[in-house]
Amino acid sequence: MVSGWVEFGEKVSGEWDGFGADFTAEGKPTELPEYVVPEAYREWEVKVFDWQTQCPTLAQSQSQSLAYKTIKLLPTVGCEADAATVHTIQERNISAAAAFAYQWSGSYVAVWQNQMMELEHCLIHPRNKESRVRIIQLLELPGLKLSSVRVFVEQWYGPFRNGDQLGGCSVRDSAFAATQPLEASQVSGLWESTSAVANFHPSQNMIQHVGDERSSKSLRDEDDLILLPKQLWCSVKKADDNLDTCCEVGWLLDEGRAITAKCILSSSAELKEIAIADETRL
Repeated sequence: MVSGWVEFGEKVSGEWDGFGADFTAEGKPTELPEYVVPEAYREWEVKVFDWQTQCPTLAQSQSQSLAYKTIKLLPTVGCEADAATVHTIQERNISAAAAFAYQWSGSYVAVWQNQMMELEHCLIHPRNKESRVRIIQLLELPGLKLSSVRVFVEQWYGPFRNGDQLGGCSVRDSAFAATQPLEASQVSGLWESTSAVANFHPSQNMIQHVGDERSSKSLRDEDDLILLPKQLWCSVKKADDNLDTCCEVGWLLDEGRAITAKCILSSSAELKEIAIADETRL
C-alpha cells in the first residue's frame, strides 16, 4: 500500500460544506454576479460575496484515487433551506491533475493546468479534523503571475453521500469574504518550520506522499503577503535565485503558530517541490 494513503483517505473523505469566495490578486473580495443575487438583497443594496458550497469527497484506499465535487448553491434570503438550488458543479479527479501531494492528516496540494495553472492547497486544522480551508491560487501562463485567489472555508458534516443533502441552514459557518482580513504584523518576520516535503520530476509518479521531513527558517516580508479573512494569507514570489517561483498559503492558528503549504515552480512552470509545514514564529 502506498505510504500514508489509507489514513489520508479516511480523513479527507466525507461531506465538506461551508462557504467559498473569490478574491483579487490584492486580496479584495469579488462580488457575486448580479443575476444570482436575490432581488431583496439588491433592493437593500446588500453586497453578496460568498457562495454557500458543498464538497463531497471520496478517496478509494485500494486504487489511490480521489474524486470530489465543488457545488455552489445560489444565495437565498433568510432560511430557505428547502429552496437551496445548485448553481454550478465542478467535478475533479486527481487522475487528471498535473501533480498531487498528500499528507496522512488529510491535507493536500493539487496542481491543475489548463489555460491557467491552479494551485489548490487544502489544509486541515491540526486540532480539529472537521475543520479545513482550501486556498486556490490561479496563475497566468506563462509568467506565473497571480490572477486571483479562491477560498473555501469548510466543515465536515459526515460520511460521503455524494452531496445529496443540500446545506441550507444546517451549515455551522457563516459568510466570511467581507470580514476583517489578517493583519500583516501577525505573520511577518522570522518563522521556524518543520516541513513534510515531496520532490517532483517529470519522469516520476505525479502523486506523491509528503514524507521527507526537514527544518528550516524563513523571513516573511509584509510586502509579499496577500492578506485574507479567516486568519489566512498567501503569496507568490520569486525565490532568491530569481529563477524559481514560490507559491505559498498559510493559516494562522494561534498567535505565533501556523500551518502552510508551498509549491516551488521552475522558470518554465515545471513543479519541483510541494511542502506542508507546521510553523512557529521566532
